[in-house]
Amino acid sequence: MSTTSIDVRAPTLSSAGHSAPRTPAASGAEAPSHVLFLCAHNRARSQLAEGILRHLSYGRIKASSAGSEPSIIHPLSVRTLASMGIDASGQRSKHMDELAGERFDYIVTVCDRVREVCPSFPGSPERLHWSLSDPTAVVGSEPALRMAFQQTARQLEMRIHQLITRIAASRRAER
Repeated sequence: MSTTSIDVRAPTLSSAGHSAPRTPAASGAEAPSHVLFLCAHNRARSQLAEGILRHLSYGRIKASSAGSEPSIIHPLSVRTLASMGIDASGQRSKHMDELAGERFDYIVTVCDRVREVCPSFPGSPERLHWSLSDPTAVVGSEPALRMAFQQTARQLEMRIHQLITRIAASRRAER
């Protein structure tokens, strides 16, 4: 019996600092890992994380996001993702209760507030906490706000590369 692996290695960065698109690996029967990013309002950090993980894993890791008090997606979240070559048109802000009953392999809280109210999910998802500043809280000019979103996206990109490596190692260990 042969097995087909799912390639979830982090792609290399292009000279512009963004991840270069990868050719998808052969699709196997193994279900993809599923990561949930939680943030209070599900409008900036968790939305950025969802888009970045989907992009960096070339869709080989299922990415979702939600919030404890969801709001609308901040326009600079969409613009920041677009500047990285990521289409966020399929993303929407949602309450974490909408995902009750879904199975996740990893739950990543990206703000301290939602960490305190994070519900239980079925199975035994690994919980990670990344305390990141809220770019929507920056007071100042439009360029200062854009810079805050870009900085948050860069921080998330670095952490998500590490998460992808961790997931790939876990997958290899399970075989």
